[in-house]
Amino acid sequence: MKLSVIITAGGSSQRFGKDKLLEKIKGKEVILHSIEAFLPLMPQEIIVSASEKLEKIISPQLAHIKNLKIVRGGNTRQASVFNALKVCSEPDFVCIHDAARPLVKQENIKTCLEKALEKGAAITAVRATDTIKKADENGKITETPDRNTLWCVQTPQIFSYKTLLCAHERLYGKSFSDDAGMLEFLGFPVYIVNGDYSNIKITTPKDILLAELLFN
Repeated sequence: MKLSVIITAGGSSQRFGKDKLLEKIKGKEVILHSIEAFLPLMPQEIIVSASEKLEKIISPQLAHIKNLKIVRGGNTRQASVFNALKVCSEPDFVCIHDAARPLVKQENIKTCLEKALEKGAAITAVRATDTIKKADENGKITETPDRNTLWCVQTPQIFSYKTLLCAHERLYGKSFSDDAGMLEFLGFPVYIVNGDYSNIKITTPKDILLAELLFN
């Protein structure tokens, strides 16, 4: 089974104030933690979809990683993933992971991969712990969904390469927030595996402090 890993690193970090992927946790950049989490899987390649500015900074730091490619990110997350998919070396499966999730655990990656191999498409997620409300444009509550059916989506997300590439080609130019949503829209079944609440996405400076605590 041939596996390619795509690390999405094309965001602007506007809410953080500077490039959050270059912030250090335990002396190592966020993006390096995220990439190195997948090395034990021995993927045939790791493709980082990054901005031009980030590419210039991180290229020397990633030189030690074999079979690593850097491609230019797009204007949307969907475009960034598509740019990476187009340079994949015809894998059987492709794993998509946010560069801003440096705390992903090996057991969660392996569980997601096992489910993807069985079903063709799998994502990691955790059950919602808060009550969720839907509201209209005026702030009036319109629905309170059953919390037991709600999940907070994380990465990694792992798919059959041909299926995901087909979805991107058919939905080119759209702006889906994640790849699972594209497959769902086209009617492909996607399955959830339990993730971990510690697999946070670095968004604000406070998240760096939280990540340090979780690493400890």
